[in-house]
Amino acid sequence: MERHRIDLWLKLVCLFKHRADATEACKGGLVKINGERCKPAATVKEGDVVEFYSGDRFRRVVVQAMPAGNVSKETARTMYLDQSPEQPKLDPLTSILRERGAGRPTKRDRRELDKLRR
Repeated sequence: MERHRIDLWLKLVCLFKHRADATEACKGGLVKINGERCKPAATVKEGDVVEFYSGDRFRRVVVQAMPAGNVSKETARTMYLDQSPEQPKLDPLTSILRERGAGRPTKRDRRELDKLRR
């Protein structure tokens, strides 16, 4: 049975853009294999459930195959089964609205509000 390091596998199947990003996520405790935190050198095999946070989004994938090397993105997407929960859609207007007492909006906040009003 073929095995890979978790940070290398995450990079090869295009779940992280760089291996260093996957390594940092593992070191920060953002990656779990079968429900347990793992180090970047932890081995992953077919059938393992990998859970991690990509930005503010939670992802859960099941390992289907091990790539021999760099593969195309279309091939990489077939090497895992995505079981991520549905993320709620945020309304852009409500995400920018400020809470009462939050102070004066910054110039950037005002520009974003102006873009939405147009």
